[in-house]
Amino acid sequence: MKASYSDTINVRKGEELNKTGLEQFVRENISGIPDGSLEIEQFGAGHSNLTYLLRIGSWEAVLRRPPLGPVAPKAHDMEREYKILSGLNPLYKAAPKPYVFSDDEQIVGSPFFIMERRKGIVVDSEFPNDIVYESALGRKISKLMVDKLVELHQIDFTKTNLVNMSKPDGFMERQVNGWIKRYERAKTEDVSGVDQLTKWLQTNIPASPEPTIIHYDYKLNNAMFSEDFSEITGLFDWEMTTVGDPLADLGAALSYWIEPDDPEELQTGLGKPSVTIKEGFFTRREFLQDYATKSGRDVSDMHFYLTFAYFKLAVIIQQIYYRYYKGQTNDARFANLNHYVVNLISHALYSAKGV
Repeated sequence: MKASYSDTINVRKGEELNKTGLEQFVRENISGIPDGSLEIEQFGAGHSNLTYLLRIGSWEAVLRRPPLGPVAPKAHDMEREYKILSGLNPLYKAAPKPYVFSDDEQIVGSPFFIMERRKGIVVDSEFPNDIVYESALGRKISKLMVDKLVELHQIDFTKTNLVNMSKPDGFMERQVNGWIKRYERAKTEDVSGVDQLTKWLQTNIPASPEPTIIHYDYKLNNAMFSEDFSEITGLFDWEMTTVGDPLADLGAALSYWIEPDDPEELQTGLGKPSVTIKEGFFTRREFLQDYATKSGRDVSDMHFYLTFAYFKLAVIIQQIYYRYYKGQTNDARFANLNHYVVNLISHALYSAKGV
């Protein structure tokens, strides 16, 4: 199976790149480019940054740029993601190698970076047609996801440039208060339970374990697998990566890990349910227990981290919906995301009562 980073589509209307200027930039800044003209396709998945496949002859690479329209402060920082990958790639082989960053907005309309293209299988709401699913495969993938997260949390962050790009002290306090402020900035309507939830989060912040590198958007469809699912060949979307509380990273991962008995609105908030609802995949509790065993960390306060993760996800979705609401994007996928925000807030309140 020769699947790619994700399925590509024709570039969406209004999200085109300046092909001539971009090809000139590529040839001037990346060595070994063969003869031929630049071809551009777009990766259709994802709701945030815009990601493109670049191809010239046999050469391929991936370009990432922020979404169209105004973005939240400090969000979608392409230079930061480029620096993160530059430091991590030598230590964590799932992190793609970045080639070049540019803040020249004349080229594609925003800052951007170009990185290597990884190849493998990306799984989201279904498996490729040529894969016969059995429950053993779900368990295999689940264990790999836990293993790779534990491995990331074991890297000595002082050996990377993240040591100069992050402030682990007081991490959770800043996170809780920061995401509450982000929600207020992106608010479009009153949602029942938000005040109750944010007050609970502010008054129940636990003491953090030793800080580690955290991906902070660790989920199945950001991972790429080898053809036999024996390893993770790529992990993507590093823009939120920092040094902080590893349990916040675990909480974020668990918030994306859908179970078959989850409410339907939680399963289908972003489209079709994840394959993690299939028999054989870990439950969130099994994921948590496997992580605790392999990392040796105390996970007794996990209900806080999971609650915060649902709130954080609600804010991210609200920020996306806000761009649609304000006419900054016409992507029809975003039209009803406000309903998903309401469901996430409700589920976060439920989670606050304990896992």
